[in-house]
Amino acid sequence: MDELNEVSTSNTTAAKSSFTDFNYPITFVFKIGALANDFTAKDASGNTIAYVKQKMFKLKEAINVFSNESKTDVLYTIAADRIIDFNASYTFKNKSGIELGKVGRKGRKSLLKAHYEIFDTNNNLDYTITEENPWAKVGDALLGEVPILGMFTGYLFNPKYIVKDGNDEIIARLSKEASFFGRRFKLDEVGKFKSGDGERIMLALMMMSLLERRRG
Repeated sequence: MDELNEVSTSNTTAAKSSFTDFNYPITFVFKIGALANDFTAKDASGNTIAYVKQKMFKLKEAINVFSNESKTDVLYTIAADRIIDFNASYTFKNKSGIELGKVGRKGRKSLLKAHYEIFDTNNNLDYTITEENPWAKVGDALLGEVPILGMFTGYLFNPKYIVKDGNDEIIARLSKEASFFGRRFKLDEVGKFKSGDGERIMLALMMMSLLERRRG
């Protein structure tokens, strides 16, 4: 019986050590008043599923995804393939150093509205992330240049991003919620992810949120 309990405890620990299942919606809450562009990811019950920390002063983007705010257990790493560039790709690896896929921002397509592509470990494109309403980006840019009024773009222009699969079906939506500092994103599951893909999609959206957060 003790051995069975030990096995059960071990399995529970393993399940909590990676992104395997989620209780949607997931909320990304960014820290305010800190130089680092960090956020906590919480599920629908308010449980922390990850703490995402962007390393400071790096020519290449480097992100650690921890299990919680204590930052003692690294679940994943995300690293750019080049020095700061609009067309950079970001590779995901688990705590064992095994590559899980990557997400890339498409420069020209992202000029009007955000466009990202998610690839599997064989470099096959299997999901895309696009902005639903590109005019939110335009409104944010224009109002942001107006003295005083520019401070309120976080309440007026809040873009939404949709994840589509290879059949052009929407499976998830990430919405930037109204707030003075633009500090909250909410991720809703719209369709069903293919088995095993939720992990890669979540990491892609986390990376995208770091890049897109300061808009709107």
